[in-house]
Amino acid sequence: MTVGKSFYHLFLIKARQLENELDLKLVSFSKLCTSYSGSSSSSQGHRTRDSRSDSLGSSHDNMLVAMTAELEQLLTNLTGVNEKMVEYINIPGGVSHNAALMHTLQRHRDILQDYSHEFHKTKSNFLSLREREDLLGSVHRDIESYKSSTGVNNRKTELFLKEHEHLRNSDRLIDNAISIAMATKENITFQRGMLKSIQTRVTTLANRFPAINSLIQKINLRKRRDSLLLGGVIGVCTILLLLYTFH
Repeated sequence: MTVGKSFYHLFLIKARQLENELDLKLVSFSKLCTSYSGSSSSSQGHRTRDSRSDSLGSSHDNMLVAMTAELEQLLTNLTGVNEKMVEYINIPGGVSHNAALMHTLQRHRDILQDYSHEFHKTKSNFLSLREREDLLGSVHRDIESYKSSTGVNNRKTELFLKEHEHLRNSDRLIDNAISIAMATKENITFQRGMLKSIQTRVTTLANRFPAINSLIQKINLRKRRDSLLLGGVIGVCTILLLLYTFH
């Protein structure tokens, strides 16, 4: 029974460490995906003038691939730790069932589900963004190729280029709005994680130390009683003042 509890608490500590690491990695991953649009647009605009943009874009892609692999590995590790905690709760002679342990285990499952959903959603948004950037880059390359091969720079081509630039500017404005929305979402997600962590700690503390919970209830009852007494004194004083005024 003691060994089972020791293993359970070790896995609980490991789960919290992985959750903290995942939270930091997800914020960095979201920022990296958001910055991809700006760097990709810049590299496309200077591709014919600066060969260093290719290596810059490749480095960005390598960072994204590496961080994606790290996040997938962290999610796999956290899933394994949660499964181990379930095993130690269910084996004979293991950690006994009680409401606090089951609540803690469910809390960690919910956190894992939230992180998994956040990762896959950010990854999906990034893939969509990269496909759109690749499409715009392909159009730009086709225009440049057409200009180079024909040497034609008539009025229609100029109008087409101006329209294309207008579309790119509109796309940049949309990307900026998306970046602001994602940054706001990151802050909300971080605050939600902090509130969840505080709620879990308070629940755990209340379950471990029932005396604290009892003390809090007594304090609340005393505050309520003092409020009633104060209201009664004010009411009596008000009545006496009215009687004195109209006497």
